Amino acid sequence: MTPQPSHSAARKPSARHRILHAAAQRFYADGINATGIDRITAQAGVAKMSLYNNFSSKADLVEAYVEARHQEWLALYRARAAEAGTPQEQILAVFDAYIDHASTGYEHGFRGCGLLNAAAELPVGDPGREIVRRHKEYVEGLLVEQLRLLTDNDSAAEVGEHLSYLLEGAMARSGLEGEPSRLRRARAIAVGMLADLNRTR
Repeated sequence: MTPQPSHSAARKPSARHRILHAAAQRFYADGINATGIDRITAQAGVAKMSLYNNFSSKADLVEAYVEARHQEWLALYRARAAEAGTPQEQILAVFDAYIDHASTGYEHGFRGCGLLNAAAELPVGDPGREIVRRHKEYVEGLLVEQLRLLTDNDSAAEVGEHLSYLLEGAMARSGLEGEPSRLRRARAIAVGMLADLNRTR
C-alpha cells in the first residue's frame, strides 16, 4: 500500500511561493536594491538554484513581486467592495482598502505604498514600473466608474482624479508617519466631497 502524504506535507507552500513571500518581506522592509538574492533564499529556505529555476533573474522576481502587490491590494478592495452597496460606499471601499493595507503588520512598520516604493527604485522603462502605473490607473478608474453613477462624465473624471491625488498624498504621509491616521483623514475628506457632489446634483 502506498503511504499517503500527511496533511502538513500537502499544505507545504511551493518553492516559488516561499521565494516570492520572502522577497516581498525583504523588498518592502529593506528595499529592492539593498536586498540580495542570498538574503531571499536564506529566508525562503531554498537553494539559490531553486530561485533561478522559478525566476529567470532578480528583475523577473521583482516584476513578480510588484504584480503580487497589485493582486494583494485587489483582494483587500474586493473584500471591502463586497460589503458596499451604494456608489458612495463603493468609492469609500477604495479608501478602506488602503487603510487595511496600511494597518497590516510589517516587520519594520508601515513604509507607505509598496508599489510606489518599488517604482522609485526601478529605472524608467522597467516592466515593474509599468505594472505600478497600470495599478494606479486602475484604482482611479474604479473611482471614476462609481462617480459616473453620481454625476456627468466630465465631473466624474475630475472628481476621480482629485480623489486619486487625495489617496496618494495621504498614503505618502501615512508612510512617513508609519501609521494610517492620514488615510483615515483622507477618507473623511472624501465623505465630505461626495456629500457636496450630492448637493449639487
